Amino acid sequence: MRTYDNPVIGGFHPDPSVCRVGEDYYLVCSSFEYFPGVPLFHSRDLVHWRQIGNVLDRPGQLDLPDDTPASGGIYAPTLRHHDGRFYLITTDVRGKGTFLVTADRPEGPSSDPVLVDVPGIDPDLAWDEDGNCWCAVAGVTVARIDPATGKVLEGPLPIWSGTGLQHPEAPHLYRVGDWWYLMIAEGGTAHGHSVSIARARSPRGPYEPAPTNPILSHRSTDLPIQSTGHADLVTAPDGTWWMVLLGTRPRGWFPGFHVLGRETFLTPVEWVDGWPRVGPVQEQHQAPSTWHPFQLPPVRDDFDAPTLAFSWISPRSRPDDSWSLTRRPGWLTLDARFGPAFFGRRQQHLDCRAAVRIDPGSGRAGLSVRMDEAHHYDIEVAGGVVSVVLRIGPVRERIAERAVEPGPLTLAVDISTADVGTRGPDTLTFSVEAPEGAVELAELDGRYLSTQVAGGFTGRVIGMYVTEGEAAFDWFDYQEALR
Repeated sequence: MRTYDNPVIGGFHPDPSVCRVGEDYYLVCSSFEYFPGVPLFHSRDLVHWRQIGNVLDRPGQLDLPDDTPASGGIYAPTLRHHDGRFYLITTDVRGKGTFLVTADRPEGPSSDPVLVDVPGIDPDLAWDEDGNCWCAVAGVTVARIDPATGKVLEGPLPIWSGTGLQHPEAPHLYRVGDWWYLMIAEGGTAHGHSVSIARARSPRGPYEPAPTNPILSHRSTDLPIQSTGHADLVTAPDGTWWMVLLGTRPRGWFPGFHVLGRETFLTPVEWVDGWPRVGPVQEQHQAPSTWHPFQLPPVRDDFDAPTLAFSWISPRSRPDDSWSLTRRPGWLTLDARFGPAFFGRRQQHLDCRAAVRIDPGSGRAGLSVRMDEAHHYDIEVAGGVVSVVLRIGPVRERIAERAVEPGPLTLAVDISTADVGTRGPDTLTFSVEAPEGAVELAELDGRYLSTQVAGGFTGRVIGMYVTEGEAAFDWFDYQEALR
């Protein structure tokens, strides 16, 4: 029996939404304060996913102001395919509000945003048999809209707000047979997270709740996957049903710490007496009948390509004058003349290693493990000295230093869950390559780079930065560390 491992998309990839077109699946996630926004993935079997773009990849679509807070920005997109076009609807919580974009091809380019005047977040799109487009939002209300203009034609109408738990959100409408099903998340996105469902004969309601609600929750269990919720349903070509959802993998001493943010998990769904039934989300499940693995692109980037890889993200914006792939061919050059520059990728494995070859020149630059501006660990080089610097809330401290020769050098961080005992979830060890080999400079407790300490909705991002002058990076290498 072939099985797959959860999560199917590791690291900070929350609020998954999925649609199928023929034998192809496409999935998007929330991106919050990072640019480009809304990572887009493709799969042929729901298990193996390759990032093929970012839906909001130009400033005209996503213009996050400098005062956008950590975990602000883009919330909970929904991706749908209707009449040959792809539709993505989402909310910029500090900017333009709810909007949608469309594209002829999944990888885009997608259109300029069309504003949709509905209050709330977590918008959904569904079409009825008459071609009417319905938009549901957290709360839960539904409105009939014109997707071409964003105009509200009817509503918003209150329909069903769950079983009484806090934060009814993440609504998705589905037409299955003669019924309309409304699936929501409730209980908050922490340990109380859950999935509930109701049905009606019309999108307008009235809705009848499932007798077994919530249909999924891991709250008050000792299961290794927690905070299960914010789900979306999809059917496979063989008629089987599947659910993608977010979850976390807390580790360490009470209350447990999760550091990768909320990740994307996959679980099978059965229909019993007209209702979907979902078992506990396990670390391993029997795989879908279609098994279509593919070779993922290397996670090492030598910056030889003419464009950046899709996985690179930056807080809020990426001004053209802050980076270059041509100023020094084969290197990524970052420039801090107009403010600090950071290019990172999500940490996707509990145990991993990231290393970078850097020529700092006369600048100040390095490698950072980041939750937000107030929670990050850095190893940086400036003025012939390599330093390890930690930032935890209002505290910023330089805890280790070593003199180095001028010119390029290699900085690294090793993240391990081994032998943490009753400490935090993992240990971060920072090192620099010296003539005698790798020299460890500091070993830090990972709990301070966790959601439980930093708060918010994101996870760790590991990347290169420059805060003074200009620096060049020859390569960046990220690898899972097998235990």
